[in-house]
Amino acid sequence: MEKYQNKYRIPSARLQSWDYAWAAAYFITVCTQNREHYFGNIENGKMQMSKIGIIADILWYEIKNHAKNVELGQFTVMPNHIHGILILNGGNAGNDANDNAIDDVETRHALSLPPQGTPGQKRFQNQGKNTVSSIIGSYKSAVTKHAHRLEFDFKWQSRFYDHIIRDEKSFNKISQYIINNPNNWIDDRFYE
Repeated sequence: MEKYQNKYRIPSARLQSWDYAWAAAYFITVCTQNREHYFGNIENGKMQMSKIGIIADILWYEIKNHAKNVELGQFTVMPNHIHGILILNGGNAGNDANDNAIDDVETRHALSLPPQGTPGQKRFQNQGKNTVSSIIGSYKSAVTKHAHRLEFDFKWQSRFYDHIIRDEKSFNKISQYIINNPNNWIDDRFYE
């Protein structure tokens, strides 16, 4: 494991050669902390959402109202995780040339320098706006905020899983997986 400022860093699970602001479809999975069943239960192949599950469901569909050039594909709430397809339709490395730019500020701090290196190294220096990480981070934060405001005990795991969907066949297969996930709960790797 690498060190940063004398502390161990968990290596990024993100593809280092990929800019997660690039236009693409992304299959996202976010789990609850310790895979707790905060979101409800599966009964007869159908998800019966708890109040926190309803919050997680509603706020997913709000993403398109808070992020630029985003479409949402299939989505499902499961007892201890969510699956969704996030589609970024932005241009080159962001949505417009200045979306991910760092303001020109004269300081002597390393993070104020323009990001250099691979997309993964740039991501460490500046997550950027309208990236998969910033969108999912905002979503997780909103669900947590509303759950806590209503005095529900709730926590996410600290990270999330992503898969870059590279073709229509994969997109269709993943969409079907998400649709069928409640019905196949017993075989799900997150089933406990």
